[in-house]
Amino acid sequence: MGFLTGKRALIVGVATDRSIAWGIAQAMQREGAELAFSYLNDKMRERVEPLAHSLGSRLTMPLDVMVDEQCNDAFELLKREWGELDILVHAVAFAPREALTGSFLQATTREGFRIAHDVSSYSFTALARHAHPLMTGRRGALLTLTYLGALRSIPGYNVMGLAKASLEANVRFLAADLGPEGIRVNAISAGPIKTLAAAGIPGFRKMLGRVAEIAPLRRNVTLEDVGNAAAFLCSDLAAGITGEILYVDSGFSTVGMSFPLEGGDA
Repeated sequence: MGFLTGKRALIVGVATDRSIAWGIAQAMQREGAELAFSYLNDKMRERVEPLAHSLGSRLTMPLDVMVDEQCNDAFELLKREWGELDILVHAVAFAPREALTGSFLQATTREGFRIAHDVSSYSFTALARHAHPLMTGRRGALLTLTYLGALRSIPGYNVMGLAKASLEANVRFLAADLGPEGIRVNAISAGPIKTLAAAGIPGFRKMLGRVAEIAPLRRNVTLEDVGNAAAFLCSDLAAGITGEILYVDSGFSTVGMSFPLEGGDA
């Protein structure tokens, strides 16, 4: 019996079988969770539904986090089908391509800033508001995905760094609000992984190489690494953890400086 047996989870953000959300879904299904999936539009439905079916899920729904009516409809469906919810996984982030091209100052416009924060941060609060009634009386868990760019400047990450900083603050405020009801809120800050979303970040291959070169584990993390950590954080095994940002990045975030030492240097 898995440690998520009896839990019901909504996974928001699967795009392909290389999505971090897909690694999370696989780990949760392995540990016994019953899953529901959302998809952005009809094109994404063609990708997501076969993946959902492969994990035994028949509960899928359209959900554009920028459309309030779709958020309402998605959670009304969950209420009808399940009546309750234990886990919400928010793996949604977006900024216009031009906002990730060139220098931060030149690329950041008012509209690009608005879109990045709406999709990547506000949507977590919006989904939490809808999930809350379905988690009442249950030990619910909300999980989102962030990145080191929330704390440090990363070449090409631009306005997404600001949006992820907002998202991390979001985690803390939601954790404070929902904690008295036994609902936990956490985030995973994953190291770079080859995903559809990452393809839009300039210099991503160089980023992968740099992390593998200097991270303490000398490798990049995998979907399985992140999925396993997510399953743990959303389980009762992590019952005392909330408001936290868990780094799953081979230790890269702990390294302040890295260079080869020559013999005799101290």
